[in-house]
Amino acid sequence: MTAITAMSTLTTREKLDRAKSAAPLLAQLSTAQKNAILLVMADALEAGAKSILEANRADVESSGLEGAMRERLTLDHGRVREMARGVRDVANLPDPINETLAEFKRPNGLRIRKLRVPLGVIGIIYESRPNVTVDTVALAIKTGNAIVLRGGKEALRSNQCLVEILTSVVGLPEGAIQLLDASTRESTQELIKARGLVDVLIPRGGPELISYVAGNATVPVIETGAGNCHIFVDESADLEMADDIVINAKTQRPSVCNAAEKLLVHEAIAADYVPRIVKKLVDAGVEVRGDDETRRLANGAHVIPAREDDWGQEYLRLCMAVRVIPNVKDAIAHINHYSTKHSDSIVTSDEANARQFLRQVDSAAVYWNASTRFTDGAEFGFGAEMGISTQKLHARGPFALAELTSTKYEVIGTGQIRK
Repeated sequence: MTAITAMSTLTTREKLDRAKSAAPLLAQLSTAQKNAILLVMADALEAGAKSILEANRADVESSGLEGAMRERLTLDHGRVREMARGVRDVANLPDPINETLAEFKRPNGLRIRKLRVPLGVIGIIYESRPNVTVDTVALAIKTGNAIVLRGGKEALRSNQCLVEILTSVVGLPEGAIQLLDASTRESTQELIKARGLVDVLIPRGGPELISYVAGNATVPVIETGAGNCHIFVDESADLEMADDIVINAKTQRPSVCNAAEKLLVHEAIAADYVPRIVKKLVDAGVEVRGDDETRRLANGAHVIPAREDDWGQEYLRLCMAVRVIPNVKDAIAHINHYSTKHSDSIVTSDEANARQFLRQVDSAAVYWNASTRFTDGAEFGFGAEMGISTQKLHARGPFALAELTSTKYEVIGTGQIRK
């Protein structure tokens, strides 16, 4: 019987109990032990590529998914190598556990040290992205946390295969990685109510999933967010640079949350820039929607009239809405009103406008002269990410190792008592 077959016979509660028991064992592993486990995991993923791709092919064929969701589900040899590389990257990063954050001595002689410690048991609920299975496991192991995975039913075979490979590694405490049944919603219900067994819950997927978990969980939640990302091309922008950034942010991988969905153009350059960028977008296969001024300036190019609800949508496909804006102040106001507070960029040569944009746009990541596609744990040097948080707790933006820790105070005395 394989590890995953044995695991599948357990109830959700039994799996949660196993993760809870594994957490203190993981917390005791040294950095060298954790890194060794991760490096073996990376090798095992590459060695198991054939079985991973066979399982994934079966998932894709039976999923019924189309467009962005199908693309997110699909693996190939390159993506398997990327997953393995991400695990190795995490292994090579500094270990945050037991890092001293503050150390001081009180007048009464007490010596106090604040240090990072694991959270304990992390639960993650996610949709049809098998790479999330590997990324989150790597981050959890590196930070000495047990992890409970509840993936989407469309990726059932892929996730089972990946978890079987990852749990086969020698030295990994039993129960450290638990994969819940994705065929029914019961496992989700049990997971979000598992207060006392699960220390933090991370929903990663569409707005409906995230809202449901945040609204119904009794376990503390770190929300990840949808990405209605903007690019504002200011009047002093280098237009060739703007072209490259807009096309990259929209078309390089349109199904992900850091792809740009909206383009704002300063009215002073709109007559020149709107026809130019609309043509390039259309030539790249993008469906363009626009306000009245954009459509007037598009010189006959096919631009669909944008409705009010377009400005708040996350398309996750080759579609972009364009609006002409009077100035940087109005661009900031538009973004703060319609955005999901994920990633937004200004293209400009005016440093004062750029600084105003960076300070006043209320998003997790703000860019000056760069594509929003860089909002990613690997691109930020984190190796991987648990998700991209758009809330304002201790985790905001791409979050990884440091955000998967809590703190503890060690207090050393010489017999002090409080009077």
